[in-house]
Order: sequence, then structure tokens, then C-alpha cells
Amino acid sequence: MKRFTCQSCGQLLFFENTRCDQCNSPLGYMPEAANLAALVPVGQGVWRAVGCNNSTEDHVFCANHAYDVCNWMSPSAQDTGAFCFACQFNRVIPNLNIPGNMERWRKLENAKHRLFYTILRLKLPVKTRQQDPQEGLVFDFLDDSADGDPPIMTGHSHGVITIAAKEADDAYRERMRVKMGEYYRTLLGHFRHEIGHYYWNMLIRDGGRLEQCRAVFGDERLDYQAALQNHYARLPPDNWRENYVSLYAMSHPWEDFAETWAHYFHIVSTFETALSYDMTIGAPPNAQAIPTSGHDPYLHMPFDEIIRAWLPLTYAVNSLNRSMGLADFYPFVLTAGVRAKLRFVHDVVREVQQSGG
Repeated sequence: MKRFTCQSCGQLLFFENTRCDQCNSPLGYMPEAANLAALVPVGQGVWRAVGCNNSTEDHVFCANHAYDVCNWMSPSAQDTGAFCFACQFNRVIPNLNIPGNMERWRKLENAKHRLFYTILRLKLPVKTRQQDPQEGLVFDFLDDSADGDPPIMTGHSHGVITIAAKEADDAYRERMRVKMGEYYRTLLGHFRHEIGHYYWNMLIRDGGRLEQCRAVFGDERLDYQAALQNHYARLPPDNWRENYVSLYAMSHPWEDFAETWAHYFHIVSTFETALSYDMTIGAPPNAQAIPTSGHDPYLHMPFDEIIRAWLPLTYAVNSLNRSMGLADFYPFVLTAGVRAKLRFVHDVVREVQQSGG
């Protein structure tokens, strides 16, 4: 994530901010410029970035801005409908008549918008359901039924990403993290994992990369349900970290790919944040410190350079967390086997960028 500052007063901003805490300027995110802008009104519902005098830069807020769940904007002359780029992929939102669901929806949207920030920065293709009725991307944020039906499970199927609304409750998510023996479980992690399944379909299955992917992750034709049953019925081997970034990645090649994809998103997004704040980390012997300028992990940095810089960053931030009595910021081990899988994802992303999608 970039570092954002208010153009009116210079105050540092967070990606989700809708007003500057210092000068109270309204803020809107303009995805085409990857910029969080301080705004001035120039008409009924029409806004322009502070200091801009060009009417072609006029923008309107997403319809979901009225619910305080979205701060993204669209060019006012662009015929995109009532929703911004990110919110156009919503199909079902939580039932807002249920107490607490407004806050759950806000948390879901915060995570989803960070997902789309990364998708856009990586210049990855993405299709709506209108563009691709069979496999286009949509999000269903669903509540458990009160009629005794099976609970909603987070997952992906043919472009439909279902996120259980209860995952936005911190207490529930922590209980599940402990129950499932996971090191890490966040809303953003769910989004990044499930979008990995979407891109497996688009870039691997339909992108002519099946054989290369199978050589790295294994054969996805392995029976999925049987593989999951076997995974949960057995104890993991002591050396599982040699080839898998998480225990769940062991369950099936599809899950291995999605977990690895999610970690690639974790790495490039967090690394961009470190670079944007000019963080410098004293590297251990024979390792490379984080570069401070002229690098873009989304588009230009070679994989080896990203990893050499990522490792000392995780050591430093894990140590900071431990100093505060918190769990490790990045509790994962990037062994040679895991790095080979991350490199495959990196190479696929770069190929897509170079081909224009």
C-alpha cells in the first residue's frame, strides 16, 4: 500500500479514511491514479481533487459511500453505473436488518477494497459477471440461516467468492483460527486466498499453464473431497514446511496454489508499504537491506530482490511485535520449496503484465 497524505494540509492518511483528521477535508480514492485525494465540491455530487482545475478530472462517489463502507470514486463522465470499480463485483451483501451487520459489512468492504488495490496495481485481468456470465467474478457476503441450514462456508466456485459474514467478527475468527490450528486468519487473508482460486481458473486452467503448474504444485485432478478428508484425518509430517507455506496448503494442489497466491499478495502489498514509508532494515550477514527508492514490487522488482529484502523486514517486524507482547507479524517460513512456488506465481504475474492481460 502506498503512503497517502492530505493535499490540503499534509497529514498522513490511511487508505480507508473518508475525511482528514487534521483539516476535515473530504477524501476519495481514485483507482485509476491510485491516489487518495482531498476533495472540493464542483457540482451536485461532483468532486475534484484539491489543486486540480481540469473538469475532465471530476469524480463521483460510489453508491456505497452513502453507507460509509466505500470511499472509492469514478470519473463523472464514465458510464460505470452507481458503483465504483470494486463494488461493482458485489452480488449479495449482509442483511442490514440484522444487528451488527453494518459493521461486519464495513470490515468486509475494507478488506475487499485492499484486495482490489493489489489487483489493479499488479495489472491483473478481472471480468465481471456481465463480461463473463459463466466465470465472471462476484462476491456473496452471506449470513448463516436461522432455519437450521448448514452454516455458510467461505469458498470459491466458478468465479463466485462466498465470504461468511461472521468472519468479520474478531472473536469468531479467532476461535476458528485456534480450532483449525492456523497461524494466521484474517478477512484480508480470506479474500487473497479465494481470489487465488479465481486466478487459477483464469491464468492457469484457461491460460495454457496447466502442465507448468502441475510440475510445481502437483496434479489438481486428485479427488478434492477425498484429499480434504485425508488431510484432516492425518497428522502432518515434521518436515511439511519444506514445501508448503501453511498446513492447509498440504490438503490439495488447488489449496496449495491459493495459499501461495495469497502469500504473494501479502508480500508485495506489505513490502510496498515498507518502501513507501522509507523503512530501512539492518540486514543480517549475507542478506540485502530493503532498498529505499526507485523500486516497485508490483511491476518491476525481480523476485530474488523482493525475497532478499522481505526476509529481514519480517525479522524486524516480528521482533517489534514480540516487544509489545503480540503474536508474530509474519509467522511463516519461506523455505526453498516455498520460494520456488512463490517464484512460479511471480513469473505468471509478470507474464500477464507483459502480455497486457
